[in-house]
Amino acid sequence: MKGIDIVSLGILLVFAGILLVAAGMLSQIKSKEAEVRGGGVILIGPFPIVFGSDAEAAKTVLILTILLILIVFFLFKLA
Repeated sequence: MKGIDIVSLGILLVFAGILLVAAGMLSQIKSKEAEVRGGGVILIGPFPIVFGSDAEAAKTVLILTILLILIVFFLFKLA
């Protein structure tokens, strides 16, 4: 990549993720009625295994997974 190498970008994204998780935790602490939902994805080759606490969480995780796969595809295509 021009101007910034991939390692620096990775480190920056890790720190951004930590800040987002911390901000989400702080916003839940302030609210009285917190609803906990979660989900995850296990990628085995091209096949995603999606799980979640409810259908909406699983759908959100699936959309984020597709977005991440497209970003990785385009980054490798540029390199």
